[in-house]
Amino acid sequence: MTNKPTIAIIGLGYVGLPLAVAFAHKYKVIGFDINRKRIIALAEGNDATLEVEKEELLKVLKNNPDKGLQVTANPSEIANATVYIVTVPTPTNKYNQPVLTPLKKASETIAGVLKAGDVVIYESTVYPGVTEDVCVPILEKHSGLQFNKDFFAGYSPERINPGDKKHTVTKILKVTSGSTPKVAKYIDKLYASVITAGTHLAPSIKVAEAAKVIENSQRDINIAFVNELSKIFRLMNIDTQAVLEAAATKWNFLKFTPGLVGGHCIGVDPYYLAQKAIEEGYNPEIILAGRRMNDGMGSYVAHEVVKLMIKKQAKVNGGRALVMGITFKENCPDIRNSKVIDVINELKNYDLEITVYDPWANKDEVKEEFGISLISEEKNLHPQYDAIILAVAHNKFKDFDIKKYSSKTSVVFDVKAFLDKNLIDGRL
Repeated sequence: MTNKPTIAIIGLGYVGLPLAVAFAHKYKVIGFDINRKRIIALAEGNDATLEVEKEELLKVLKNNPDKGLQVTANPSEIANATVYIVTVPTPTNKYNQPVLTPLKKASETIAGVLKAGDVVIYESTVYPGVTEDVCVPILEKHSGLQFNKDFFAGYSPERINPGDKKHTVTKILKVTSGSTPKVAKYIDKLYASVITAGTHLAPSIKVAEAAKVIENSQRDINIAFVNELSKIFRLMNIDTQAVLEAAATKWNFLKFTPGLVGGHCIGVDPYYLAQKAIEEGYNPEIILAGRRMNDGMGSYVAHEVVKLMIKKQAKVNGGRALVMGITFKENCPDIRNSKVIDVINELKNYDLEITVYDPWANKDEVKEEFGISLISEEKNLHPQYDAIILAVAHNKFKDFDIKKYSSKTSVVFDVKAFLDKNLIDGRL
């Protein structure tokens, strides 16, 4: 362990790239990603995730012997690193089971160049025990080195919020941990040197892993609660948003809002915790109940839209529906685990012709992930729709003229309580 480390970041996505740039202002950083197109784009200063501005990226990419960022798709080029930080995705499969393949592959890549004295830190979301029980054995097996004698490990959960330009990586307090007391302090000091918000040193790697997975599980359960409230209050013809605003006047009320719960964290992390709990012989009732509620919101929205269309005598079979937004959240291009697709697929069951309009999302990514031909410019929309669903509250939608694309029988449904109440027929 050295006070002048060379840091290798494994995975240059929404988490890895901002972290690499933050460290590159002070250290020599090698950013590695298996996506060669991504590496070529980054080398030219272009970040498709829009998390890092071109000017800042080009600044750290400049050659400097003491600091700066080098990006590569060649695993041999990370061999000179002394600290390896893993920021690869940890998704779930169609059965909602954790998929650790990217994490295992990253560990194998690091093991191929691991040296005595090196430190490997994991940031990917996992259930407690993955770092020491899954990743470390891979590092030992493929490197021939001994854990906590020749090399060391740590876990520091990522807390990136895609599209958030206020709570950026250096401005979010960082939880850290290490496999020995000495390496834990080393890792904490390393992060503290670039994280202006400060750090919190957890007593063990498992504690840090558990802290990450419950952060988003807690949010998931709270959102599930208000989603259920929305269903109840719609049956009672009560405006859920008005109820939440009234309740929020109490000082200790937590103001969560109903909606589609997607993304790489909130929609995934609870399943990681649930999987581990089941392995330990415990059935996590509340966690899984929250997941069931939130996973069902897409089809619920579609059914509510169709019911309103029938009431207004709008054309359903063969009718046209406009879905505004396909990303998992507002004002960012991230489509990972977007639950808007659930709304779209359910509407298709009613033989509606669906148009998806999103000025933020990448057309090629949407086509590859969902098989949908995305419209990114308003001028390409159809003149009129039988249903318009505001699914994502992009700021660019604030000036969208709903009336221009609707008739007296058209249904306008606002998933995000974003539009003027006078323009809509229903909302969560």
